[in-house]
This record gives sequence, structure tokens and C-alpha cells, in this order.
Amino acid sequence: MQNLDVQDSTSAAPQVVVLIPCYNEEQTIQTVVQDFQKSLPEAKIYVYDNNSSDCTVEIAQKAGAIVRSENLQGKGHVIRRMFSDIDADVYIIVDGDDTYDASAAPALIDALINGSLDMVNGRRIEQVREAYRPGHRFGNWMLTKIVTTFFGERTKDMLSGYRAFSRRFVKSFPALSMGFEIETELTVHALELKMPISDIDTRYKERPEGSESKLNTIQDGIRIFKTIATLIKEERPLEFFSFLSLILGVISRVAAYPVFIEYLDTGLVPRFPTAIFASALMLLAFLCFFSGVILSTVTNGRKEMKRLIYLQYGSVETLRKDK
Repeated sequence: MQNLDVQDSTSAAPQVVVLIPCYNEEQTIQTVVQDFQKSLPEAKIYVYDNNSSDCTVEIAQKAGAIVRSENLQGKGHVIRRMFSDIDADVYIIVDGDDTYDASAAPALIDALINGSLDMVNGRRIEQVREAYRPGHRFGNWMLTKIVTTFFGERTKDMLSGYRAFSRRFVKSFPALSMGFEIETELTVHALELKMPISDIDTRYKERPEGSESKLNTIQDGIRIFKTIATLIKEERPLEFFSFLSLILGVISRVAAYPVFIEYLDTGLVPRFPTAIFASALMLLAFLCFFSGVILSTVTNGRKEMKRLIYLQYGSVETLRKDK
């Protein structure tokens, strides 16, 4: 059984870890590990391998990283495992594809500590247009817009894979996602609990030749969209079910209108199936609305519990005083 690394939070210097989820990144992992060793010489660097079939593990070990594995396939599973295993003051999470700028890591950490923040998001600024596939660029903009509409516009790049976190963010994060939708869940967790967060512009470059993205634009985009819809249902149930109630109510009224007009003209209701259909839809509309009201109360209770767990951990303010 692996020994888990427990950092001493009483140390004056903040203890920083770099967490790198990896799947078949033998082309890039050495460069990523070495760049972060130069940028953050005091930090421990962990590579969590996710069933790679190439030489990712061996190369990461030779580069000096602490290598562990997660057998459940998917980035969400890997991040859940990393957050569970590792105890530190500051967490940097970055993809292992060598598209993010390791030299920006100190700036992310300084912003986190000096600003007493819980998450600093590395907003991607392209060095070349080819770094972002058109589908990824549009998808990121659209999905970020949906999330910020419902949860607040406090980040410009919801799907960035380069972030710094406080300990209390990491230890209060439930991590329910399985794949690339984990970035959406990270962002919504911060927005829903009104955590102090910030964006910092970071350079984003094209993948090196021979390295292939594991992100499928359409398939993963649909999964992310489903995750957003689920989070809206769970975290904004009144709005979600009120919207369903409105749609059902409109359809019911449209279906009932000719039946009602005919009743006014003749005093008869000859089209019983239509009348029953319209009545059933209106009943469903009311049921949806009151379900939203009840679930909103339940959600507020869940939110209070998550907030209390979050507050059990010290803020990065203590790190700023120790620096």
C-alpha cells in the first residue's frame, strides 16, 4: 500500500505540489517535469499515470517526478485521486502535454497567496493560432458563457487545465466527474461557494510534433454540456424546473386554446383527448415548479454543508503572513 505524503502545514514556507495527470504523454512529460523543476525548485512534482500504454511512467521517473497511478480511466478520476492523496498548502495542477507555460507558476502562486484566493485560473493566451483548434475555441467560449450566465461571470477560460488551488479548495471539492468535464466542476464549485478566485493570463502553445490531444471536440463537448446541465439542475433547481414549467405551461395553453374557444361557442367539449392532454401538461407544469421550490431548499442545505466543510481548513492568509 502506498504511503500518502502529508505535508507539515506549520512550516513557515508554503508547501507547494505540482500535480500532472497523464495518459500516453511520453513525448512531452520529461519537458513538463523539468520545466516545473526549474520554475518551482522547492515543489514536489507528482505525475499520476492513467493506464498509459507508452513509456510515460519510465520517462517521468527518470525526470525526477514522483509517479503514481490511477486505474479508473478519465481525467476526473485522476484528479479525485490526486486531491485525496496529497496534502499541501498550495496545489498547481497542469496537463502533461507541454502546452502550458511552467514559468508562470510562481505568478499563479503569488496571486493565490497575496490575494488570499482559493483558485487562480491560468487563462490561455495563444502563442500561435494553431494552438487552439477552432472547435475547441468556440466550444470553450460557448460553454464558459453558459456557466457564467447561471453561476456568475468571474472567469474567462472555464476549461483551462492550468490552475493553482488553496488547500481548503482541494479538500472541500467533491470531484464527481469522470473525464474532461472535471474543469467545469472545478469552476462551478468555486463560483457556487462564492470563493475568491482570479484569472491570470498565461502563454498557451501548440502541442509538440508527435503529441496528440486526448480531447475529442464533439464527444467531450457533449459530455461537458451534459455536466453543465446536471450542475444547473442540482445547484439551480428553482431556475431549472421553473424553465421546464414554463415550457409545459405554454404547450398546455396552446393545446387548450382551440378546445376553450369551441366550448365558448358551442358549450361542448368534443375533443376530450386534447382537453385531457392539455390538463395533464398543466398539472406537470405545476409539479415541476413546486419540485423546483422544494429542491431549492434542499440545495441551500447542501450548500451550507459544503461551505462549513470549506471553512474547516485555514485560508492562504496564514501563508501570506508567514512569507
